[in-house]
Amino acid sequence: MTYDYIIIGGGIVGMSTGWQLKHRFPDASILLLEKESVYSKHQTGHNSGVIHAGVYYAPGSLKAQFCKAGVAATMKFCDENNVPYDQCGKLLVATNALEVERMQALYERCETNGIDVELLDAAQLKAREPNIVGEGAILVKETAIVNYQQVTTKMAERFVEMGGDARLNHKVVGLTETADEVKVEAVHNGENLSFKGKFLITCSGLMADRTTKMLGIDTDFQIIPFRGEYYKLPEKYNQIVNHLIYPIPDPDLPFLGVHLTRMIDGSVTVGPNAVQGWKREGYGKINISPRDIWDMVTFSGFWKVLKTHIKTGIVETKNSLWKPGYLKLVQKYCPQLKVQDLQHYPAGIRAQAVMKDGSLVHDFLFAESSRSLHVCNAPSPAATSAIPIGEYICEKVIEQTRIL
Repeated sequence: MTYDYIIIGGGIVGMSTGWQLKHRFPDASILLLEKESVYSKHQTGHNSGVIHAGVYYAPGSLKAQFCKAGVAATMKFCDENNVPYDQCGKLLVATNALEVERMQALYERCETNGIDVELLDAAQLKAREPNIVGEGAILVKETAIVNYQQVTTKMAERFVEMGGDARLNHKVVGLTETADEVKVEAVHNGENLSFKGKFLITCSGLMADRTTKMLGIDTDFQIIPFRGEYYKLPEKYNQIVNHLIYPIPDPDLPFLGVHLTRMIDGSVTVGPNAVQGWKREGYGKINISPRDIWDMVTFSGFWKVLKTHIKTGIVETKNSLWKPGYLKLVQKYCPQLKVQDLQHYPAGIRAQAVMKDGSLVHDFLFAESSRSLHVCNAPSPAATSAIPIGEYICEKVIEQTRIL
């Protein structure tokens, strides 16, 4: 058969897209292919589990729009599908004069973006968080925590209930586009399979650039993996904070800094940092992929990023290798923690799109052909924003297919 739509990628963005396409077109045949044995195994399943409120994003950007809509949409989905979440709120803590200055700018951005926030002085911060020190903080009331793998799996159940065809353990190895269709070659349990579709949507995250290359789409970006390393605190610290605790971030960097995160299972994690990854799907202690390394070092944008952020990269790498250095990043607002409190926890990998000129892509990036649409960069807060992102992709697909 020839499917109306084929989706590659069973992370939360791909699954949200499939679920919403099926809502819009109940009679359409939709196939979703995921290479892993479970949904959301990569970026979706290795993040902090935070439902972000949209504090950091430039007013008017897609990230700001999607995040604000995504908070409400995610909680509504959880309420309707019995997925537990906790709207515990977040505190962005300033610990020095520079951070107080940056905090004020962030507070003004929050007001511009219509986010419900409150500015706290040192005494108010201490009253809310006895174990946290700082000169002030922004209280972000809407922020919550959830298990995004549970959200994605529930979306998959709804997609299949409506007649969608979702297949795990199907690794896409080839794509061909003609005037009439797109052909998808996949491997399932050692068997070569072929699927045909009228339109293709890819949400392949860490492999986004390789997917576009399969179709010969000319793009000037590459996915560069950044490894986010986490630690878990001992169970005795499960009540150490009442909110999520974040530092005031450096506005020149796309990473939010090491934070204390209450997880939905009751535990507390510390992290992540941001170090150069040498394997796109490398979550263990030793992570080397010759192919991934070769792709990076032969891409001019990689060297330009390295040159621009060399100082930050050296500091992050040092702290990755030397636990006391990592600890200092969190001790500045939670001084009671000790090195022995940092216990092992799985790392995550951020798929950062980098342009040939070395610029980091901070907003969403798409590529397309006559019969395909590719999500090339879905930056944080993509998990929070997955439902409005899926809706946006649906609109782009509808617009694109009108001219076929």
